[in-house]
Amino acid sequence: QVQLVESGGGLVQAGGSLRLSCAASGHTFSSYAMGWFRQAPGKEREFVGIISRSGGSTYYANSVKGRFTISRDNAKNTVYLQMNSLKPEDTAVYYCAASSVVLTTRATAMDYWGKGTLVTVSS
Repeated sequence: QVQLVESGGGLVQAGGSLRLSCAASGHTFSSYAMGWFRQAPGKEREFVGIISRSGGSTYYANSVKGRFTISRDNAKNTVYLQMNSLKPEDTAVYYCAASSVVLTTRATAMDYWGKGTLVTVSS
């Protein structure tokens, strides 16, 4: 069992930056690829990015590529999402998730989910 808790959300102006964190409980954090997803009001949950178990590989949605960076610290059981050059369309609840499937983009392949943190980007 893995419990995930996101933090770091808030209100930011367009062009600004935020860093989200996701703290995981348990001793098996390094056994999971860690993904970030988001859900905007009235829209379906969408893939943002994912990082491999070791942190050596990452994959991003085209909409955030070059602006967002995922990293992880296995010693701290934490994964991060650095978001730069934020746009109003990045406004959403951001979720972290853990997957035993390497570098999947599918939400259905995630084994565990956090409850999310809200990011609001004003224009």
